[in-house]
Amino acid sequence: MKTKRPTVADLLAIKGKRQLSMLRVVTLEAAEAAERAGVDLVSVPPSLLGPAFREAAPSVFAFPGLDYGDFVTTDDYLRGAFRAMQAGGDAVYCVAGLSTVRRLREEGIPVCGHVGLIPSKATWTGGFRAVGKTAESALEIWRQVKALEEAGAFAAEIEVVPGEVASAISARTSLLMLSMGAGTGCDAQYLFAEDVLGEHRGHYPRHAKVYRDFAAEYDRLQQERIAAFREYVEDVRSGAYPARQHLVGIAEEELSAFLARLDG
Repeated sequence: MKTKRPTVADLLAIKGKRQLSMLRVVTLEAAEAAERAGVDLVSVPPSLLGPAFREAAPSVFAFPGLDYGDFVTTDDYLRGAFRAMQAGGDAVYCVAGLSTVRRLREEGIPVCGHVGLIPSKATWTGGFRAVGKTAESALEIWRQVKALEEAGAFAAEIEVVPGEVASAISARTSLLMLSMGAGTGCDAQYLFAEDVLGEHRGHYPRHAKVYRDFAAEYDRLQQERIAAFREYVEDVRSGAYPARQHLVGIAEEELSAFLARLDG
């Protein structure tokens, strides 16, 4: 059972020694489950951070995401990063330009970048598809990793890249490499909690592994919800609800006194 939250220095010291586990969580319940399950790292929306989050997940290393487009200028990113760190974040995810990464690093804010398939910039790499399947494309990922390293980032998510390419890059960079569908040659394996839990009926990405069928449980609960509401409606119509135990009582003498004065 973990008791101490790791630092950036702790994580970098682990690089190349063992695989870390990472999940994207968006609720306090999922954050608590990650903590109790021994998950090492979590990605979170900044709005989730705060005392309640740290009470639920005191020892997980948290990356609040500074979502691309929600911030525009470097000053916007700085303000968002400081707020996130003050609220309990340990580092920030940021896919802004290198000048912004460099500025955050100058203020001592640990930054995680993103290479490979970057959803907010996928139009440049052909949409939602694998990246790095040609020598030139793989070299471009390497150049982006080196640029992030030189700008002062300490980590990078590498998404949907051939495992051999990701492994070769990870072995040649000081960055902590977080693999989302990029193989075990990186430093951490990263999945979304909703995929792990099987929370929807739609498409799951190739790299996802579904461990539970929450979608079926949600369907079952919805049917139970409908049935309960239907029984309630029937009780109201028949007069079965409310029954005496659902009501506040009054002594007979008090009721008599009230009625007498009401009609007097």
